[in-house]
Parts: sequence; structure tokens; C-alpha cells
Amino acid sequence: MKKKYIVFSLFLVSLSIGAQTKASKKADQFFESYQYVNAIDAYLQLVNNKNADQHVYKNLADSYYHIFNTKEAVKWYEKAIQGAADSETFYRYAQCLKSNGNYKEANHIMDKFADLAPSDERAKAHKANPNYYNSLNEAKALFFVENTSFSTEKSNDFAPFLTNENELYFVSSRKSNKTDKWSNQPYFNIFKANRNENGVFTEVTEVKELNTPFHDGPVAISQDGNTMFFARDGHSSNLYTKDKKNNAKIAQLGIYKAVKVNGKWSIGEALPINSTSYSVSHPSLSLDGKTLYFSSNMPGGYGESDIWKIEIKENGYGKPENLGKRINTPGREVFPFIAADSILYFSSNGLQGFGGLDIFKVDLRNPKEAVNLGKPVNTESDDFSINLNSSKNVGYFASNRSGYDAIYQATPVCGTEVTTIITDVKTGKPIADALVSVLDAKNNIIEAKKTDNTGKIIFNLTCNSNYMLQVVAPNYETITHKFENNKEAFLMIPLRLNPNEVTITETEVILGNVYFEYNKSNITLMGAEELNKLVKVMQENPSMIIFVKSHTDSKGSMQYNAKLSEQRAQATVQYIVSKGINKERISGKGFGSSEPKVNCGSNCTEEENATNRRSEFIIVKK
Repeated sequence: MKKKYIVFSLFLVSLSIGAQTKASKKADQFFESYQYVNAIDAYLQLVNNKNADQHVYKNLADSYYHIFNTKEAVKWYEKAIQGAADSETFYRYAQCLKSNGNYKEANHIMDKFADLAPSDERAKAHKANPNYYNSLNEAKALFFVENTSFSTEKSNDFAPFLTNENELYFVSSRKSNKTDKWSNQPYFNIFKANRNENGVFTEVTEVKELNTPFHDGPVAISQDGNTMFFARDGHSSNLYTKDKKNNAKIAQLGIYKAVKVNGKWSIGEALPINSTSYSVSHPSLSLDGKTLYFSSNMPGGYGESDIWKIEIKENGYGKPENLGKRINTPGREVFPFIAADSILYFSSNGLQGFGGLDIFKVDLRNPKEAVNLGKPVNTESDDFSINLNSSKNVGYFASNRSGYDAIYQATPVCGTEVTTIITDVKTGKPIADALVSVLDAKNNIIEAKKTDNTGKIIFNLTCNSNYMLQVVAPNYETITHKFENNKEAFLMIPLRLNPNEVTITETEVILGNVYFEYNKSNITLMGAEELNKLVKVMQENPSMIIFVKSHTDSKGSMQYNAKLSEQRAQATVQYIVSKGINKERISGKGFGSSEPKVNCGSNCTEEENATNRRSEFIIVKK
């Protein structure tokens, strides 16, 4: 049976269950509790005792992988794939090979990965063009991406549409208490949130006059805000067929028109293209209101679902027209959006991308090859349903990169080139391999690169935004520099670093910020740079014993913060031990948000939250 509702992201959970021997039980316990260094010791002992199998080799390789030791990881992944290894082991092996510059072998391993998982989008892309990923991964960013305040893991949100009146309509599972028995998904309804001029959203409200007990949405709204085309489940309008064998009513999606009357939507006609045999959905209206774009699996297409268009006439509609094979593939093309400049944006899993659904664009005035929007819009997860408002220079799209469908803001990159040259404040000499990171106004890392031999680095940034450059270099103090990008074509920002000396007090070793991945316990490269300084101090002071205290800000629940900080404290300890420090000399504990440096409660500013997010390295013994 075909899917009757084609707007969902696909969530795949892969569980790898290895044969756990009695000998490996303790090692596995270390592994599962993020104690990767202890796990390595335990697994290596199994290897030395000739008591290792593919399960041990895989977890040993994964342990090295998690502590950034890709050289050792390659060694054990090579052994792990000699037996019945899963596809993801081959994938990680290939990534580690690339990290070590062995691209030829990485492609060979990716060939095997593709053979094991031929339906995987990564595998399909590799088979078609094994060298595409690097160029796509390194392509200039077209958008700057941010989270939205209203979209959380408590519901699945997607298909945003921002009107000229600053109302953001979207589809969501929130408040849904009924489940579609065919998809085992909650029914979706239409909601909206008001957006102020600063981009902040108010409380989400349900658009009740449009919603039914079944699926409703997505929507497309005219420029004047008075006409809407929206999709809904055929059950609500008796557009279904009966399956007597299974005693079921099988409905398709259809598109309907609504007009605004006294501030409320009044539902009018169903489009004549609606059918009980196929679905039509994901409407997008041209700027002049004369053409409606949509996705459908109606006859005459190229794949599972295609992008189509239909003319809107004064007294009816024209005939559906498929946009052709330059856009449509044997896979899924969904969620079209037609921009004011005749650029069509859509999502596809049939074109070359990072995996799953990616968002593409094509100029309909000269429809050549569709262009992948690249990172950070697209990821290995499903990325879809983009909507851009040119008058407000902002867009929104959905992605399940966090494990659930959420709406993200996308701001077009204006193309300003920012160049900085890093030099030594005393000698004036350029500093090579300095890690320069661009942070946004909320201290999120947008991009990070290392300087070349001339101390130079170049970034392309969004206009009209506040940024901060952070520079980390071995043996130099970490510095930050705030600046505002005001539509200048080029900016030159020279920065000078002071030689760095780690501060050691009677009670504490004071480092710069130790950064982790967002909402995770994985240490970033910038964090590793700082921890390497602590390693050096402990090597120079062989009797020193350190206690790591990890703290979070007050965002999130006390239980979540305590768990996250504990994981980060243990990850820090494991990293230090991985660098040769005896595990008896360092321990750690997470304190969550229980010991804030700035006691600001629930009204903390971003600066105060940043101050409270910290790692402390307490000297237990000198």
C-alpha cells in the first residue's frame, strides 16, 4: 500500500547487538558509560589474552573514535570489518581514513558500505559520484541557520510559512490526541505564531477554523494575506475509498482554497485535481497568484512523488503540468516553494545530497541542474519545507537533525568577505595553525578554520549581524573580538595574540573555556586545545591531582543539567587520561546548575549563562 501521507520525515533507529562474552562484559560496561579510556584498557587486555572477537574490535575502534584518536581507530576498524561487521562500522572506518588523509582507501571502504546498504542515501550518492562529497561539504554557505524558540522536542513541527504580516503558519503534532493508524503518527494540525521585528515569536496558537480530527496542512498564502491554499486529509471531506477486506477507509491528501473573512479563514472550494487515487499536497503560490506549485504522486510522474504546477484562472484551473526530469527523479520530490525571483526550492532524496531529504534550488527561467543548498541547511538527516520571505530577508525550514522535526531560521548569506590576520603581539610574526572561530550573538559557533602560514583566514558572513571572532593558538592567550557586519563587501580585522601562560593558583588551574558540542558531551577541537594545556601542566607537575567540576547554565531541567554535566565531566577526565595522565591523578563530577558563578536564577542574560557554563580544575594536591 502506498503511503497516504507523504509529509513526514523518516526516523530510522538502528540497534547493533553484538555477542557479549563474559570476558567483555566489564569492558562493555565502560564503553556504554562513556568511559572510553577504561574501555580501551579492558578491550586491549582481551586482545592481549587472545580473547577478542569482532565485537571487541568494533567497540575498541569506536572507543578510539570517540576520543579523537583516529589513527588507532583505523587499526582496529580494519580488524572489525574482517568479520560480519555492520554497515555503520564501514562508514566510520571510511571517515577515520579520510581524517588520516587516506582518501583512496576511504573510497574503497565506502564501496563496501554501499554494497551492504544499497538503499542508504549516502551509498547511492557514493555510487553515482564517489568524489562529490568534499566539494559539496566545502562549498560556500548560502544561509546562516539558527534554532527557533517555539519548536522543541515536545512535538514535530514542519512546513513553515511566513506571511507579510509577520504571522508564521506551520504544521505540528502538538495538542494532537489522535493517532493515524496507518502511519502510527499523531494527526497534524495547522498552527501559527506571531513574529515581532526582532524575530522573536509569541505563544503558538491553533488555527482552529482550518483544523479537523484528521491531517491538516501545509499552507500557502497570497501576498495580500487574504487567500490560502492548504492541504488536508480526504477523510474530512469524504474523499476516500473503502477497503472492505481490511474494513478501512483509505484517504488521499487534497488541496483546498480558503479566504479570510473578518480575520478568520473561511474554507471554500476543493481543487479539481484532488482524487481518491493519488495525493496532491504541499502547495506554493507564485508572487502574482496565477500559478500553484504542488507535489503529487499522480500518474505521469517520474518517481514516488513529483513537483507539478497548475495555472489559476479567473473561472477555474488549467491542467496539471509536471516540471520535468531536470527536477523530478525516481525518488521523492516534495515541498516546493516558489520565490519572488522565480527560483524554485524543493526537497528531494533522489538527487545527490548528504542523505535523506535535502533542499535544492533551481532557476525556472533557465532550468539547468538543481543546486544543493549545502551546509548548514542540509545534513545527513531529513531537511525540507523551506519558505523564504524576500521582503524580510529571512526564511524558515524544517529538519529532523535533532531526532525530531523542528523548524529552523535561515538567513541568506550576503557575501561579505571577512579577512583576519593573526600575529604575535611582541614580534609581529604571523601565527600559523591558529584556530579562528566565528560566533553569533548567542555564542553559537558558526564556522571554525585554522590560519595558513601567513596567519591569514577568510570567512564569508551574513550582513547586518553581530559577530565575535575567537582565536585559539598553542602557547597564546585566547582572545575574542566583537564586530558588526554592515553590508560591506570586504572587512579586514587584524588581531594580535599575547603569549599564553596557564594560570595556576593555590587551589585551581585556570584554563580558557572548554567547549563541547551543543547539548552533548563530545569535546570539540577547541575544547581539546584547552585541555591539552592542562595535560602539559600535569606532566610538568607529576604529583598534582586534579578534580574536574563541570557546570551548566540554568536552562533546562535540574535533572537534565545534572546528567549532561556529569557526562561532560567524565568525558573531560577520559580525554586527559587518553593523553597519558595516570587515571589516579584526575577525577570529576557534574554539578549541573547547582553552583552558578552568577546567581541570576531564571532571568540570566546570555552573557551570564555563558559565565555559568564552565569547567573548573580544582587542585586536590600540588
